[in-house]
Amino acid sequence: MLAIERLSKTYADGKRALAEVDLDVRRGEIVAIVGGSGCGKTTLMRLLAGLDRPSAGTIAIDGEPVRDPHPKIGVVFQEPRLLPWLDVARNVGFGLSRLPAAERAARVADALARVGLSEHAERLPRDLSGGQQQRVAIARAFAAGPEVLLLDEPFSALDAFTRADLHAHLLSLWKATGLTIVIVTHDVAEAVMLADRVIVMRPDPGRIHDEIEVLLARPRERASPGVEAVSRTLYAALDEARRPAARESEQEPAGLWW
Repeated sequence: MLAIERLSKTYADGKRALAEVDLDVRRGEIVAIVGGSGCGKTTLMRLLAGLDRPSAGTIAIDGEPVRDPHPKIGVVFQEPRLLPWLDVARNVGFGLSRLPAAERAARVADALARVGLSEHAERLPRDLSGGQQQRVAIARAFAAGPEVLLLDEPFSALDAFTRADLHAHLLSLWKATGLTIVIVTHDVAEAVMLADRVIVMRPDPGRIHDEIEVLLARPRERASPGVEAVSRTLYAALDEARRPAARESEQEPAGLWW
């Protein structure tokens, strides 16, 4: 489905952000990417979205190279990035101008229904809560008809109850459509609750340190023994990924680095 081979990125100032990342994302899979500062999570997401070019290696979706924004790949950012002068429906349909009006309206209505915002179609973004605005952003990405949905820490600014609500909406969308989802997150619990597989990255340069399968049935309960066990495994992998960096710089504070 989504194939990443020997992907590397070095910026103009010589900073090596990624080094030879290999990853295959299966169709219909939810993959979470976690890691500390400097491990290349955001760089990887930008490359997958076609917003930047790699220094070496390849990205392909169904065998097609990804060099620019691709119609099969949708993106949801940390901030909703809605247009404040457009109502919810027009925000969701903003990228669909190429479609006939009837089809555009049908896609917008379907996307809003899937995220539970049909009754808010005519409201402006300023009249919505933060969680509702992020649901509009998800609906906008979904309305374009992607096969892969990339989410770059989309719930990090929200409170725990709103995050849990959005997790439920996202999983409902995934179950109904068979979307392939790749999500970057700092939240270990979020990764375990959502993902089929968690990719742990290490820094300087960013590369894959470990892969952890989450072999738990859905729906998942945060306080369940299974979720807690996988979370402990993931915390241990994150700590291990950090150790070389800790030896190189004694000034970096210990603690919840991710």
